[in-house]
Parts: sequence; C-alpha cells; structure tokens
Amino acid sequence: MKNFTDLLKLIKTKPRKMVAVAACEDKEVLEAVIEASKLQIANFYLFGDKTKTLKILNEKNFMLSEGIEIIDVDDAVSAATKAVQYVNSGKADVLMKGLVDTKVILKEVLNKEYGLRSNSILSHVVLLEIPKLKRLIFLTDAAMNIAPNKDELIAIIENSVTLAKALDFKKPKVALLSAVEKVNEKIPSTVLAKELENYYKDSDDRIVEGPMALDLAISKDAAITKGVKTKIQGDADIIVAPYIEVGNALYKGFVFGAAGVKNAGIIVGAKKPIILTSRADSHEAKLYSIILGLLM
Repeated sequence: MKNFTDLLKLIKTKPRKMVAVAACEDKEVLEAVIEASKLQIANFYLFGDKTKTLKILNEKNFMLSEGIEIIDVDDAVSAATKAVQYVNSGKADVLMKGLVDTKVILKEVLNKEYGLRSNSILSHVVLLEIPKLKRLIFLTDAAMNIAPNKDELIAIIENSVTLAKALDFKKPKVALLSAVEKVNEKIPSTVLAKELENYYKDSDDRIVEGPMALDLAISKDAAITKGVKTKIQGDADIIVAPYIEVGNALYKGFVFGAAGVKNAGIIVGAKKPIILTSRADSHEAKLYSIILGLLM
C-alpha cells in the first residue's frame, strides 16, 4: 500500500457499504458523494435540507441514482441524530459529518440510548500520502485527545493499528513522537514513550518504539546520519503524537505546507467508523476519507 491509488484499488474489491451523511447540503461533501457513487464504491443516505441538496446536485449535473436517498430533516441537529440512529440500527455502516459542528455530531455519537459508544476511547487518525516519502503514513491524534495518559495512548495505538491492518499493513511500525530519542525526565513525553515501548516489547504483530524525533521516524537517511539504530529506522507506518497540539500542527504542516500531499481522516474507536473532515478539506480529501471509513 504505497498511495491513495492503491487504496482505491483495494476498496473496489470490497462489498459496497452504506454511508449515512449528517447535514449533507455542502458542496464539497456532495462532490465527494458524487465521485464515490460514480466509482460504485458506496451507497448513501443523505440527511439534510432536501431542497438545498437537490440544488447543489443539479448544479453539478448529477441525477439521483439507485443507492442514494435524500432524507429531508429540519436542521443539522436532527440530521446528526437521524444519521447516528441509522448507523446504530444497522441501516448504515459508516457515519459521515457534513455541514454540522463536530461537537454536535459527537454528542449524538456518545448518546447512551442510540449512539455509537464502545469500550474504547475515540481517536482521530489521519492517513497521509507524502510524495517525498513515496508511501502512506498514519498520524494520530490530531483532533480528539488533548493530553492522553498511558492508558489512553494504548487505546489510541490500538485504534490506529486496527485501521492499519484493515489496509493490509501486516506488522505496523509505530513511532512514539517526542523531541529527542533519549529519556529526559524534564520532557514527560519521553518518559511515557519509553513506558509504552516496554509495554509492547513482546508484541509480535506490531513494532512500537519511542521516544523518537520526527526525522528518525520518517527518514532512513536521518537515522543513518545520526547513527541511531532502531527497528523502525526511518520507516514508521504510524506516528503517535504525545499531545493534540503536536499532532494538529504536524497534520496541518504536512497538508498545507508540503507539495502534493493527499490526506484522509476518520474517527476510530466507536462501534462503526466516523468520517470527520475539516471544513477546509477539499472534496478529494473527503472522498479519500470515505474510502478510509469504508475499509474499516
């Protein structure tokens, strides 16, 4: 799995699933829905303002086809409620955020009566295609968990490894990010990273190492130059950030600061995948996020 083209090839081998979109009346979201429909990789329940939705679809010269149903609702909150209920009941397989605030849809996801809460914590995982690296790399957590403790980081690692394995990463290499490679009591993330490395030392289906600076996680040349020998050796599949500000800055730095980077993002740890993208994301990023959610 080297790029998003490989991702598309993989999803085309899978049975088509149903996606429930909450507050669908957004141009970029509907553009992604149209592309996914044309690729025949998913069906959709579109919850939102039917008039506005049809207007956008007509502007894009897209005629409703079998596999797409618009369900008219009064407001974004109602759209989120209905979409979550459809996923919880099994009518849909994946939840997707549309033109609705993240806190609104997460409130519905965590509803004790009909939500998608599981025993795990929720965490955000980004998949990045970085041309310079010539491979795909996961980054977590850039959007959900502010300052995770050891148990929370274990759950975050488990969530990301589950996703990586769904994409045919047989033995994911997990780098626990910090500023330096040696334990320094004055840098708490180094202490925690070493504890986590020890926790996973006997694991046979993943490699977890840390603390590790970013260059050693993603660059073999940097590892050679610094003379640092690790099992990952600049070839990490998953980067785990110690704090949300680190993950968020890395994510936006890659996406907006590096040429040609493609991205997809979902929330994992719930009963079903949740496609949650930024309002600034392109329809292409939303399409790739749909594919990522479908593969879970």
